[in-house]
Amino acid sequence: MEVPSANHEMRHRSLTLLRVFRGLICLLVLLSTAFMMIVYCGFLTTVILRLFSIHYSRKATSFFFSAWLALWPFLFEKINKTKVIFSGDDVPPRERVLLICNHRTEVDWMYLWDFALRKGCLGCIKYILKSSLMKLPVFGWAFHILEFIPVERKWEVDESNMRRMLSTFKDPQDPLWLVLFPEGTDFTEQKCLRSQKYAAENGLPILKHLLLPKSKGFYACLEDLRSSLDAVYDVTIGYKHCCPSFLDNVFGVDPSEVHIHIRRITLDDIPISETEVTAWLMDTFQHKDQLLSNFKSEGYFPRQGPEVNLSAAKCVVNVMLVLFLTSACTFFTIVSSIWFKIFVSLSCAYMTSATYFNTRPVPVFSLVKTCV
Repeated sequence: MEVPSANHEMRHRSLTLLRVFRGLICLLVLLSTAFMMIVYCGFLTTVILRLFSIHYSRKATSFFFSAWLALWPFLFEKINKTKVIFSGDDVPPRERVLLICNHRTEVDWMYLWDFALRKGCLGCIKYILKSSLMKLPVFGWAFHILEFIPVERKWEVDESNMRRMLSTFKDPQDPLWLVLFPEGTDFTEQKCLRSQKYAAENGLPILKHLLLPKSKGFYACLEDLRSSLDAVYDVTIGYKHCCPSFLDNVFGVDPSEVHIHIRRITLDDIPISETEVTAWLMDTFQHKDQLLSNFKSEGYFPRQGPEVNLSAAKCVVNVMLVLFLTSACTFFTIVSSIWFKIFVSLSCAYMTSATYFNTRPVPVFSLVKTCV
């Protein structure tokens, strides 16, 4: 039985009641496990442990939250059967890198988790994202714990906060995947027309599948972190059948394939001055725009590598680990609540007995024996 939809014919898979039910169950699991991870693991790693060592606080946070983040690639690739196909340069694992990515839709950043998981860097991936997302319940709390950098998309407002947070990422002992979307917002046809109009008026390249990149945030990242980075990854994402929304991902109706093209760039290949960096970034986006044009006509990116599938066994073990941690936290919460109620009840009874008899209070152990 299908759920009616206005754009049903545009979808890769039909939105059925089974997919809706399965998606809601998955979303409930993701939310509940996130809440418990934040309350217990997040407090332990980012508050208690951080008092003693920022480095070990980040390592512990990376361990626990990489397990939770890995639930999303499991949902995408194993439950929803979305193919994630990589192409371009071979990427060494566990590098400290800055990633610049096109922003085609609201879920681009989630598919970078599939990429980071394969390179063992899922727990150290950090995003520069709009500040409103940091205010979301549950997910927004996790973004704070994972040290994402919020921006208002006004450089005069954002510069000081971004520089402050970037200064804390300079330790080469801390693994780092810092993700930046230079377009500043997700792509739409209306935004593209405005971007093209601005480009024509200012003598800039006219891009068909991208918005003009903003260079100030990228330059700040390079300027502050250049000495501690191993490389810059130029990441281009393309979707086959159509660009998915968040709920398309949850319900598994789209996309059928996600293609991720990676170009690894050494720091020596990127200029130093802000003017040259701005020109370099514009050239890079012209190259990305051509890649997307070819992808639209051919259906794939060049130099497609062998598809690396996630291990189903490892995914299941990870899911069981997260569920176990969540169950343990839930059990601890229930037991703590019961003991707290007992303590409050006994305290009230103790004070009541002293007031009523206006004499020596009844010993607490006698009250306990009476209750039993």
